[in-house]
Amino acid sequence: MGLKFKDIVQVEEIKFSELNNKILVVDTFNMLYQFLSSIRSADGTPLKDSKGNVTSHLAGLFSRVSNLMQKNLKLAFVFDGKPPQLKHEERQRRRQIKEEAKKAYEIAKEREDIGGMKKYAMRTTTLTKEMVDEAKYLLDLMGLPVIQAPSEGEAQVAFMAKKGDADYGVSQDYDSLLYGTPNLVRNLSISGKKKRTSKLSFETIKPEVINLTKTLNSLGLDNDQLIVLAMLVGTDYNRAGIKGIGPKKALKLVKEYGKDFDALFKEVKWEETYELGWNEIYYLFKNMPTSDDYDLSFRRYDKDKILEFLCDKHDFSRQRIESTLQKLDKSLPSQQQKGLGEFF
Repeated sequence: MGLKFKDIVQVEEIKFSELNNKILVVDTFNMLYQFLSSIRSADGTPLKDSKGNVTSHLAGLFSRVSNLMQKNLKLAFVFDGKPPQLKHEERQRRRQIKEEAKKAYEIAKEREDIGGMKKYAMRTTTLTKEMVDEAKYLLDLMGLPVIQAPSEGEAQVAFMAKKGDADYGVSQDYDSLLYGTPNLVRNLSISGKKKRTSKLSFETIKPEVINLTKTLNSLGLDNDQLIVLAMLVGTDYNRAGIKGIGPKKALKLVKEYGKDFDALFKEVKWEETYELGWNEIYYLFKNMPTSDDYDLSFRRYDKDKILEFLCDKHDFSRQRIESTLQKLDKSLPSQQQKGLGEFF
């Protein structure tokens, strides 16, 4: 869902040159949902092949990843596993929103309201198992590591970064900070723009990094307190937060009560809003399942199989795909000086 941390975290712009030859572990579901929501026609219809299969996720993934590879970024992709039981209510809420959006889309369609059709279509975005499997397959063909998280992908990203196996975690959501991602990169887009939330327009963006240590020091908190602050504002496991408490008020309360979380949650009357205890959510963040069963080997991409998968199976323009791969090839000489085998 994305925490409302924009006004309290310490953000710094970062240049692509600073990410050169760094390992970046990506919260993949977060990225795929972006592509499925934004890569659509004027009336909201997603890209499809001649068989009616949605291909927006593949178009976005191939374009974004190939461009980032040309900048010598070493990308690994983490996929979500089984969601925690506590996320059930949030998933139900999201399904309800999609159902309402589908109804609104049909009304806009009857009225021939093209803008309305696209707006509501974006809200119906669904990531299917088939789409996930196709994304994994394409990334593997591109020679990039694919990691299966046992549960939340953001927790797995943080685990790998904290171990020192990755230099940065990549996600648009601030939730990654709660799991302890040391350096979080947002806005990792070549285009320099992104779709405004629930709107049809775009805004100019630049890559930015959030250093967790600097952020905690600037707030005067530790990571446990950051989790509690997030719970007051609202997380995927208690979306409503506590009524009347925003990020700045939450920060003030957490600093006032220090580590006495029992007293803090008693003061804000947690039990009047939620049936489950605050500690259930708190310890879920602290103990989210992660795995060390992954391989961060980078290989040469498979040109023939990429063309077969994207062009022959899904009707992508062969000329366009070949052109992109040629551009990727041209970026290789500088990498060969360092040892091409280390990258691929």
